Formats: sequence, C-alpha cells, structure tokens
Amino acid sequence: MSNSEKTAAIRTRIWREEPEADNPFATRAAYCRGFDVYGEMLGNARWVEMLYLLFREQAPSPAQADLLEALAVALANPGPRDASVHAAMCGGVCGSTAASTLMAALAVGAGNLSGGREVYLAMQGWGECGTDVAAWRNRRERLALGMDTIWPEPEHPPGFDPHGVSTATHVKQTLSCLAGLSEGIYLVWLQQNLPELESIVGCPLALSGVAAAAFADLGFSPDQGEMLHLLLRLPGAAAHALEQKPLGYKNFPFGTVELENEEQP
Repeated sequence: MSNSEKTAAIRTRIWREEPEADNPFATRAAYCRGFDVYGEMLGNARWVEMLYLLFREQAPSPAQADLLEALAVALANPGPRDASVHAAMCGGVCGSTAASTLMAALAVGAGNLSGGREVYLAMQGWGECGTDVAAWRNRRERLALGMDTIWPEPEHPPGFDPHGVSTATHVKQTLSCLAGLSEGIYLVWLQQNLPELESIVGCPLALSGVAAAAFADLGFSPDQGEMLHLLLRLPGAAAHALEQKPLGYKNFPFGTVELENEEQP
C-alpha cells in the first residue's frame, strides 16, 4: 500500500464493509464489531443491542440489554418543562427545520444542569470514588474548589438536584427498576446508600445521577455516557417540537411576559 493510500484509509474497529462486485460504492455486507448487520442482526437484534455494540467492543449480555433499554425509556422524554425540550419546542413553534430544532435541544441539554456534561462529571465520580463514601465526601469538597476546564464550574454536585427538597418519585422509581436489572455494583450501592450520599452533598438525587450510575454499570466511559445521554433524550424533544409546530406561537404552552416601558423624563 502506498503512502497516499495509507493516508486515505478510514481507520475504524467499529465497522467493516464489503462492496458489491459490480459497484465498489455499494455495500454487499456490513459488519459491526464483526457481526453481520444486514445478514444476521437485522430482524433478530434489538435496537439497544446495536447501540451497545457500536459503543463497546462486544455485544451486551441479555441483562445489560435490558438495563440499557429500561434506561432509554426513562430518558426518552424529559418533558416540556426540561430546558432542552423547551428549546426544541421553541424551534418547532417557529417553523425551524428538523435539524436545527434537534440541534437546539442538544445545545441546551449539553450542560451542567440535567445535561450531558453533568452525566459526564457524575460518571467521573464513580470512576474516582466507586463505593467509598469517604471518597465521595472528599470529592464534594474538591469540586467546591473549582475545576480546570473550559466548562463553567458546576454550581451543584453533579447528579443531584440543586432545587429539590426530597428525592422525586420518578427518580426513586427509576433507580429501583434499574438496580433490579443491573449486573453491576453502582446502582445497587447507590440505592442502599442514597440517604447518606444525599446528606453529604446536601441535595436529593436527580435522574441524571441515576443515568450516570447506570452507564457506569454498563461499562461505558464518561465520554460515552455523555454522548448516549444526549442521544437518548432526543425522542421527547422531537415529539414535542412536532406537536407544537402546527399550533403557532400564540398557543405556546408557556406564559407570556409583558414588558412595561419606563416613562421617559
């Protein structure tokens, strides 16, 4: 192989294609991590199995697939009060394109408050602290001192609800369900030690914290968990945007703000 051919090669362990005999640009067979996608997986594999396979080096176990599927259901629609869904709804009601509407949801849902970056930071916590309560207490103090990053400093402990009073019912239900499905250690430990952790951080657990523990139990890295969290929350944003699109801005389901002009001297 020449140097120019080496430069032009696509290097990936994820995907391999075999071309048709009569057309080098058409795919005869495609393999994801060695699995024949259209010849074997199609019609037999679940979507979450394909999702897991794309991100990991191997196929999930049945329990891992069940856990990821349950998590996907929990994250599918954050609801219209969520900032990322609200952004998508604004795009829909204004007649924005599908792509720009979803990009709005991704941009707003990427940050440190219930967003992808919060999941990333919470997953870093599982990597650093594991099931050591004292380590979680020390990490809480380190985060309060600031972080060397291009991202704004977290204004609350990642994975916990800064505005909450007690753990929300849907968070407890999700944690209970996922802990019952998980083959890992973090979700079960989180469920067993939740009161103490909430006392340490001074906030109740948020759904982002449950998601972070689930991604960690599934073996995903913080980067992978951040990406998946962004992806799995898009269905609700898309559905709400489509619902609002034909209604028009006058029927937008959030209160209007009236501006009062100050009298000029």
